[in-house]
Formats: sequence, C-alpha cells, structure tokens
Amino acid sequence: MAVAQPVPASGADAAAAKREIKVVLPGLMLAILLAMLDQLIVGTALPRIVGDLGGVAHLSWVVTAYVLASTVTTPLYGKLGDLYGRKKLFLTSIVIFLAGSALSGLAQSMTQLIGFRALQGLGAGGLMVGAISILGELVSPRERGKYMGYIMAVMMIATIGGPLAGGFITDTFSWRWVFYINLPIGGVAFVYLARVLRLPPTRTEHKIDYLGAGLLGLAATAIVLVSTWGGTEFSWGSGRIIGLCVLALAATVAFVLVEGRAAEPILPLHLFRNRNFSLVAALSFLVGLAMFGAITFLPLYQQTVQGASPTVSGLLLTPMMVGVMVTSIIAGQITTRTGRYKALPILGSAGMGAGMYLLSMLGVGTTRVTSGLFFVVLGLGMGLLMQITSLMAQNSVELKDIGVASSSRLFFQQIGGSIGVSVFGAIFASRLTDVLSAKLPGAHLNAPGGQIDPATVARLPVVVRHDVFFAIAHAIDGVFIWALPAMVLAFVVALFIKEIPLRGSASAPDEAAATSPELVH
Repeated sequence: MAVAQPVPASGADAAAAKREIKVVLPGLMLAILLAMLDQLIVGTALPRIVGDLGGVAHLSWVVTAYVLASTVTTPLYGKLGDLYGRKKLFLTSIVIFLAGSALSGLAQSMTQLIGFRALQGLGAGGLMVGAISILGELVSPRERGKYMGYIMAVMMIATIGGPLAGGFITDTFSWRWVFYINLPIGGVAFVYLARVLRLPPTRTEHKIDYLGAGLLGLAATAIVLVSTWGGTEFSWGSGRIIGLCVLALAATVAFVLVEGRAAEPILPLHLFRNRNFSLVAALSFLVGLAMFGAITFLPLYQQTVQGASPTVSGLLLTPMMVGVMVTSIIAGQITTRTGRYKALPILGSAGMGAGMYLLSMLGVGTTRVTSGLFFVVLGLGMGLLMQITSLMAQNSVELKDIGVASSSRLFFQQIGGSIGVSVFGAIFASRLTDVLSAKLPGAHLNAPGGQIDPATVARLPVVVRHDVFFAIAHAIDGVFIWALPAMVLAFVVALFIKEIPLRGSASAPDEAAATSPELVH
C-alpha cells in the first residue's frame, strides 16, 4: 500500500519555522541548564550540608533520591507529553522542580532534604525529555542536528561550570543558595516559554497505562538501588542486593507482559521492532555506562595525584568540553546540509574508545597538559555521538511517538550510567585496595566506598603519599580499561544502524521510512 509522503514546507513556512525555533530555543536551553546544573552543583555542597544538618549516614540518599525520582519519571513524561501536549507538561515539570528547589533550601533536617530532593527529581525527569521532545516537534530532523549541537554545548558548559559554581556559592553565601539559585533561572525559563512557545494541539482521548508505569518504576528503582548500594552499603552477595536483583528481573518481565496488552502503553513495545530504535537504545545504554561510569572518578585523580583544588579540577575538564562543543556543532551542520548521519555514531564511538584507551595510561607522572590532550580526544568522540542518538531515535519513529522515543533513549542512558558508576566503582575500590594492602599494609586509608580524602592524602609523608598516588592511578587505569569493551561494543552497534533519510518536515513524519521492512526485525 502506498504511503503518503510529507509535503515539503514552502519557503515562507520554513522561514517562519526557523524564526519560531530561534525564539523558543533560549527557553529550552535555560531549562536544560537548570536540570544539568542542579546535579553538579549539589555535589560540591554536600560536605557543608552534612556539617549543618548532620546525618552523614544518609548522605548518599541526597543524590540517590533525586536520581531515582528523575529516572523513574523520565519515560512517564515522554508518554504523557505525547498524550496531553508537551508545553503544558513541560511547564508543570518546571514548577515541580522549582518547588522542590525552594523546599530543599529550607530543609531543617537530612530527612526533609532527602524528601524535597525526591520532589525536585520528579520535576527534573521532565526537563530534559520535554526540551528534546519540543525540539523534535518544532524542527525537522534535517535541521534538528544543528540545534541539538547547541543544546550539547549548554550541557557541557553545565558539566564544567557546575562544580565551579557550587564551590563559589557554598563558600560565598550558603549551601542553601545552591538550591535557591534555581528559582530565578527556572522562573525566567517558565515565563519566557509560557509566552513564546506555540505547539500544535494534540488529541484529547487518553487512557494512561498506570500498571505499566508502576512496573517500570519498580524495575528502575530496583536497578538504581542495586547500582547505588551494591559493594558500598551492602555486599554484592547480601540478601538485600540479591532480593533487589530478583525484584528488578520480575518487574521487568511483568512490565513486558503488561505492555504487550496495554491500550496506550507507557513504553510501546512496537518501537523496539524498529531496528534503528533498538540499536539507538543499546547505544545510549553503552555510552551512559562507559562515560558516566568512568568519568566519575577523574576528579579524585586530579585532586590527589595532580594536586588540583576542587575548583581547578573542574577547569581541567575544559578541554573535554571544548572537544564536545566543536564536534557537536560540526555534526549538527553536517546533518543539516547533507541529511546524512550514519558515519557520526561510528566515528564518535571510535573517538570515545580512543579517549578511554588514552586515559587508561594515566600515571603518577602524567602532566595536566597530557591529560588535557586525552580529554580533548574523548570530548571529540562524545560530541559526534551523544547528540546524534537523540536525532536517530526521533527520526526512527512517527511524530506521535517522538516524546516517548526521546524519553526512552534518555532512560536507557541514565540506567547505563547508574550501572556504570556502580560497576566501575567496585573495580576502582578493588584495585585501590589491592595496591594499598601490598604497599601500605594496615594503613587504613580507605574511606567508605573506596574513596580517599584528598586532604588526608596531602598530609601524608612524601614516601607514603607516592604509594597512594600510584594506587589511585592504578585504580583509575583499571576503570578506563574496563570501559573500553563497552565502547568497542558501541562501535559494533553503530555499524548496524540503517541511515534513514532525514525528514524535511517536522509536522509530517515519513511513515514509509519509519515502517520500512528493512528496519523491522
């Protein structure tokens, strides 16, 4: 049966669309900056928070509560946006996030702060998904790569600037302002988008898949808790961790069975019959696993072995940000001008793999210049790969599924990152402990979770300090060595991606491309 092809937009319509997205883009970038900064700023303030509120035993939950809430709600926001309209839901997520931020700043106990951080996470789950989905609705895939490059640049600025801003705010004002700073930024984004954002109306008959959402949330919660607690709070062989693994498996199986019969599934299984979408989901998981899992441990190396302060360690990652910004913009221009993108994830995964390999050679004598060059290579690969996964996911589905496709891709990346932090944390702690036990038996330098306090290391005698530096470098090398297979697998996955011609219209999806037999298992 013939399928109607999209009608190309007229020159006047295309010009109007470009003007519209240029007006809306600053608000979307502000919302993304809001979500990214919060995750990074809070980490810098945690020592001050504990000193004020106490409750050091529950410190990890300040982060875990936020991650859990945002991860679990990510797919839900995508589906609800497809059903009820993205503008309304996006603005609602900003309000929830700002309410959680204000209450977190007012918290008088660690228990209150954890609860308010969870509320904040409920809003954060819709910020990134909403911004990317709105972009997907306003801009054709052919043009979208250019704007995704700008968004990636904002994300990298937040990645580097977050720790710097967190340290400055905490030292200059109070840790409470780490949360209060969200209010003016979020308020401006809300008012701006409420006035300028115009989206086409959506259908009004809905049936929410509450059971599927609950099962997906249960599975994601169990996976995140295993990743957070395994090897730190509880041993991997403990009854609690094994029980959570069983729960995650059972909830996942039940979710698949329920989704197959749901009228409007929260995560439509038919998306995974599309080869490209399945490959993009796998690629996002592997990138999240390798990138977030490995890079998490770099600041410890920089602040101990390389002797950088927390502020300077953030600045030392600037070369990576530059690399990401350069290739993100280049990749966006390539997809806009040529409509082609297959080579980008292949080159990106190869570049990230090369960066991981170079970083596996970090040692006690590695200079900041050398490590900076390694970061550039990693950043160049990240810029080619990360933004294109969103574009491929959206271009593989019909317009009505853009929201859930975007949220699903982000969901797999978050789950991959959570698992990566846990797995690589165990590898880091094991290698660190082995070297310290051999070189400094009975020193008891390890803090909970296999970390070493840079201030403690700085006070050690020179000979002992060198042994500790060697142990940390050895542990860091192991993390990147084990991250390499994930990037090799990502490279292989990228080879199998089918290049679907990028649609030239945001309002008329190329259903023929989305349902081509070549793309279905």
